[in-house]
Amino acid sequence: MKSYRDLDVYNLAFDYALEVHHVSLKLPKFELYEQGSQVRRSSKSVKDNIVEGYGRRRYKQDFIKFLVYAHASLLECVSQLEMIQKLYPELETDDLLTKYDILGAKLFKFIMYVEKEWK
Repeated sequence: MKSYRDLDVYNLAFDYALEVHHVSLKLPKFELYEQGSQVRRSSKSVKDNIVEGYGRRRYKQDFIKFLVYAHASLLECVSQLEMIQKLYPELETDDLLTKYDILGAKLFKFIMYVEKEWK
């Protein structure tokens, strides 16, 4: 593994952050800087924490800490998407919620891998 770009969890998080960004821009104007901003920031935080953790991978506990932050941001993003789903069902966030559930499981497995196998 030469780069964080080789991590499946990073690539998925990046792609999903782009999707969240586009969906959030379809919110009503008064929500763009409230709900929209919050969901955009949390989705981008997932990928950014994976990158920062990877940058500290020499220090295993730092790597794990940032992966846990990424997982927490993912949960925040899911919570925001669930709120958007209830308030604006026409935006159809079901697919994104499913993708984030799968990513959450992959990220959790990756954290377990780093805890047990990373040297």
